[in-house]
This record gives sequence, structure tokens and C-alpha cells, in this order.
Amino acid sequence: MTDLPPDQPDEEGVPTRRRVLTIGAVTAAAVVSIRPALAQTAGSVMHCEIPVPDAGHAGSAIAADGSLVPAGTQGSFPSPGRPFQGEEVKRALAGGQLPGTTWESNRAYVGYIRRLQRGQSGFTCFASLQMPR
Repeated sequence: MTDLPPDQPDEEGVPTRRRVLTIGAVTAAAVVSIRPALAQTAGSVMHCEIPVPDAGHAGSAIAADGSLVPAGTQGSFPSPGRPFQGEEVKRALAGGQLPGTTWESNRAYVGYIRRLQRGQSGFTCFASLQMPR
């Protein structure tokens, strides 16, 4: 062991034992505090909500391609009556079906969700579902 300060490398450029132990302790503390936060974030993403359509377009219907159309438009689907949970949307995006939908309405609602843009209700939830874990 050398008499160098803990933040100085020895003559060969190798950090001292004390420095290495300090770095390890700091890293371990960071991992312990970050992991629960990530787990909590992942859980909250699965419980976020996506209204179809968003509040700014309440009263509109969803066309088969996922676009918004006036209520009563032939071939369109009315609002499902409740927002979809992040977990439900994630399953639907992977090929599953949203609860309470037919094959056609599911396709239209998923199309609407895929078209969400920044500023619309549900966009942040949808964007979070797209993030890799």
C-alpha cells in the first residue's frame, strides 16, 4: 500500500486500493437507489391511461383507419366509454385485443393510438410504452 492520497494513482497509473473501494461503494449506492425508481416507473407506465378519443375531440368517432371523424359517420366506431390502461394498450400493440372491442373496433382504436401526437391526451403514456426496458 502507498502513502498517496486516495484520489491519486500510484506510479504505474493504477488507482490506490482506497480509491477503488470508494468508487465501488458509491456505485453500489447508486444501483440500490436507481433500481427501485425504475421499477416504480415501469409500474406507473402500465397504469397510465389513453383516452380514445382525447378530451379535445370528445364526441368524435374513430374511423376504421384510426382517424377522427364526426360521430355517426358510416363505418366509424364510437368512443369506447373509458380510457384504456397502458397495460391493455401494450398487449394490443403486440397483437392482442383491447377489452370490450370487436376485431374491427380494436383495429380502429389501436390505429388512433398509434397516431397520437405530442399535446394530445394519452401521448405521453403511448410514448412511454414504446420505450425499451
